[in-house]
Amino acid sequence: MKRAKVKNQDEHSIIALDKFILATRDSGYKGTSSAVAELIDNALQANANQISVWIRDDNEDPEDAIVIAVQDDGHGMDVKTLRQALRFGASTRFNDRAGTGRYGMGLPNSSLSQARRVEVYTWRSPRSTVWTYLDIDQIVERRMSEVPTPVSAKQPPYCPSSSSNSGTTIIWRHCDRLDHRRPATLSRNLLSFLGRVFRYYLWRGVKITVNGEQVRAIDPLFLQKHSTFAGAREFGEQIKYEMTGLSLKGAPGPIGTITVRFAELPVEDWHNLPNDQKRRMGITDQPVVSVVRGDREIDRGWFFMGSKRRENYDDWWRCEVRFDAILDERFGITHTKQQIHPTQDLLDVLAKDMETIARSLNLRVRQAHQNLKSRTEVAISEERAASEEHTLTPLPAPTATERQKFAKAIARNPLVKQWASQNSDHRPRYAIFESQVDSPFFYEILRNDGVIAVLINRSHSFYKKLYVSLCESHNGEVRELRTKIELLLLAAARSAELATTTSAKKTLDEFRIDWSNTLASYLKG
Repeated sequence: MKRAKVKNQDEHSIIALDKFILATRDSGYKGTSSAVAELIDNALQANANQISVWIRDDNEDPEDAIVIAVQDDGHGMDVKTLRQALRFGASTRFNDRAGTGRYGMGLPNSSLSQARRVEVYTWRSPRSTVWTYLDIDQIVERRMSEVPTPVSAKQPPYCPSSSSNSGTTIIWRHCDRLDHRRPATLSRNLLSFLGRVFRYYLWRGVKITVNGEQVRAIDPLFLQKHSTFAGAREFGEQIKYEMTGLSLKGAPGPIGTITVRFAELPVEDWHNLPNDQKRRMGITDQPVVSVVRGDREIDRGWFFMGSKRRENYDDWWRCEVRFDAILDERFGITHTKQQIHPTQDLLDVLAKDMETIARSLNLRVRQAHQNLKSRTEVAISEERAASEEHTLTPLPAPTATERQKFAKAIARNPLVKQWASQNSDHRPRYAIFESQVDSPFFYEILRNDGVIAVLINRSHSFYKKLYVSLCESHNGEVRELRTKIELLLLAAARSAELATTTSAKKTLDEFRIDWSNTLASYLKG
């Protein structure tokens, strides 16, 4: 009678435990790194400052080709809390948005997505370690129907003994679903993944290591100087939005904040890097938008861009969307905290502004690449002019005003800055640049010691109606014509710089203004 009663209860239980455990292994973790990150979330919510990940070969047990351990110095758990932590959905912090966790699914769900057995050791004083576990095979065979009562234990052998007064160590054994079978590959992937996902915690001083190697913060926007790679420029001001959150039942909740910022990568400095180095740095073939919940990256991809499609030029800028956890329902956050499914209301708020900025950045990047291409092609003109320098009347030293003008051009034009910073032995004595010059001249002249630069004004009709079409042509005769026009401009600039008196310089500037205005009038048609 007793056996029949148990069978009847099992038939009508809310969950078919054996099937549920097997099905939940496929519940959405993108891979081993994402699953490990879930354990780090728990450690951070337990106020851990030092988190160590260990990936070991277990030669003694053939079933344990690889064992993964995550150890922290957080506040640890008592017996009751430990048993609850291994139950699905039984978190003591259910729907608590103050930290990284929320649903109480993280520890068992992430662990069993990668391993058939998870063991947890935890202590609140150095001599009070308790231990328990979950085992898929025992559950499927119906030898386990509840979390075993924790018992006293020594710290596990798979990682160095912790010296912290409190903490937790989680062991994954019988790992049958790892992304890779080599510890070195897993370790390398974790170092980069954790460095990006937990960058805000790392900047604040939290220490995370993988097999003893410290995880370094990786800023996908390339703005933070203390990150692995940096050098981008923040584009525009940060944009802040306020939205009303939603409760689990869909009713309006408290107000949360969304902060959006953009970064522009230095095309001028990085475009010549080898392709493998660009990939290693995360410049090319990488998601553009990083979505951060509180201090933890949740997802990255091509989000909130309206009708704009991604192009290769979009490799050269980045965006971060950071939001308060109270807006989880607006962003469609799931219990795995790996991806977003934004609501239409959220898209309506963000997409208009973000698409406009994305298109502007795309144009800026496109122009920067065109400038670089143009710089390569004007080298012929620059070299021809420089080769005749010894036959011409020597130039007088630049005036203080000319030096000041040169310094201002360096500050606002990255290409001029890059050219000016070159070693004088390799820097061309002449240079031609395109620039959005705020003046009526169709070209400006820059002077410094031993060098002359001509800035062709993109807003003048000369550029729009003539020069740009010469630059875009692949015809040999047209390109030769372009070279001759560039030499004409360099000759005019050099001749003007022979003037030594203020009145002569003023006369030449007046002539250049009149010439520029007349040329603009002639090119209207």
